[in-house]
Amino acid sequence: MTTRVGDLEGNREKSCEFIEDAAERGADFIVLPELANSGYVFNSREEARSLAEPIPEGKTAQRWIDLAEEYGAYIVGGYSERDGDLLYNSSILVGPDGYVGTHRKVHLWNEEKLWFEPGDEVAVFETKIGRIGMQICYDQWFPELTRIQAGKGADIIAEPTNWVPINEYEQSGRMDEDELARANYLAVSNAHVNTVWFACADRVGTERGQPFLGRSLVVDPAGNPIAGPASQEDEELLLVEDCNLMDARKMKTWNDHNVIPRDRRTDLYDELCGYEDDPHAF
Repeated sequence: MTTRVGDLEGNREKSCEFIEDAAERGADFIVLPELANSGYVFNSREEARSLAEPIPEGKTAQRWIDLAEEYGAYIVGGYSERDGDLLYNSSILVGPDGYVGTHRKVHLWNEEKLWFEPGDEVAVFETKIGRIGMQICYDQWFPELTRIQAGKGADIIAEPTNWVPINEYEQSGRMDEDELARANYLAVSNAHVNTVWFACADRVGTERGQPFLGRSLVVDPAGNPIAGPASQEDEELLLVEDCNLMDARKMKTWNDHNVIPRDRRTDLYDELCGYEDDPHAF
């Protein structure tokens, strides 16, 4: 979807239209782009602050909670968050029973460092449909994050993102319909080597001179793109039928001799790459 920086009400209504469209087609897990409530390209910290909302009390969060309850669905959406004097580029997870949790972007990109504070927690949330982790855009460039989430038992990583074209070819608009961009390859590799689902929702359009990549996609735990990449230019709804999150647990056994969690050399490095928490018992 496109968003317009500064148009909180318009962005909120558009996100809700996409949620309703997906839910009425049977979707029970829905992912929206990064900063879906506020737009992305801010001119100042003051502008960023004026467009941030608290979690879960903000109007956008409350609308998503209402829709999650109405449709019995889980929703992940990018969210410009205000917490007292601090601002975060966040992702919120809500479900049929209300607010579930928040991921604050750990790795800030470019001028985001002028507006936001970095997150400092890596969480995986237990839900009725499986264990859900979240990342935001630049987070996926750091494989440690996916490895920690996989070690904490994640079945799927939901990634609200605002990918930008990395090179002139991606900027050209000449990519073939099914061709993968650099960001897509990262989702494929992270999914494959960690045996987790990845659901990446990007925005499209140009905002204050900054073009966005589109190319949203869903990747299975073997690293196969099963939906997308979506359009580089047009708004689009990707739907995946019969997506069994439990495949992330079954597919960790590759053959008689190789099981991803078992084969890790935790005598050389710890299970969570130094993150202080308890790994999940597979």
